[in-house]
Amino acid sequence: QVQLVESGGGLVQAGSSLTLSCAAAKNIFTSTGMGWYRQVPGKTRDLVAAIRRGAGTHYADSVKGRFTISADSAKMTVYLRMDSLKSEDTGVYYCNYADRRLIQGNWGQGTQVTVSS
Repeated sequence: QVQLVESGGGLVQAGSSLTLSCAAAKNIFTSTGMGWYRQVPGKTRDLVAAIRRGAGTHYADSVKGRFTISADSAKMTVYLRMDSLKSEDTGVYYCNYADRRLIQGNWGQGTQVTVSS
């Protein structure tokens, strides 16, 4: 049962912008919060941006000031606007609950972002 569908990735040059989209099932979208995670080969899947009900947004230091997370309740979709992309932003991006304890191994297919320098 697919509950998360990420899209919008691609191959771009450093300094460019991309906007990722995540269509989420209702039970996930209406939870306490959602986040975007990034994974590169050989490393853990790290939270880079989160939007939490009553707590606003949170960003990893590496993306602060460049990435913006937002949500559209009517579409049950979470977005990640990525500006001033750097080569180190390269990875597969996934969306999911912001609280890892709720994830329980259920992930979407992710969307690949590749930034060439």
